[in-house]
Amino acid sequence: MAPVSLPPSAPSDSDPVALLPHRPPFRFVDRVDDLVPGEGIRARYRVTGDEPFLAGHFPGNPVFPGVLQLEALAQTGAIAVLSDVRYTGKLPLFGGVESVRFRRLVRPGDELVLTVELERLSARGGWGHGRATVDDERCCEGRLLFALA
Repeated sequence: MAPVSLPPSAPSDSDPVALLPHRPPFRFVDRVDDLVPGEGIRARYRVTGDEPFLAGHFPGNPVFPGVLQLEALAQTGAIAVLSDVRYTGKLPLFGGVESVRFRRLVRPGDELVLTVELERLSARGGWGHGRATVDDERCCEGRLLFALA
């Protein structure tokens, strides 16, 4: 992937994460490492242990939920889509998942490396393959389907 770049319409001081409509506490992307608008992205999210849902998932043995790993991948893919000028002003929505596998527990202190390769994009939506790793070990992967509104 090429170095991070933003579409010409984006302010020059913008962080690609700012393209997301999500805000804390429901934003699961901290920074973008590599980005090719409309094609692919690599980003990161560190599980701090301060996330409120960890108190109940599971008490005394916190685990970052698998569904939120998928959400982190979806948000990562959304940045790759929204960084493409063809999709400026669109709202990316989660449409579904296929062939998802969870392979490793994610715990407080872990940093997820989130990679999404977009495989098909149109004016109405698309799909891509997402993979989350911690220390080069696969945690979660699958096909992500999304719609654009």
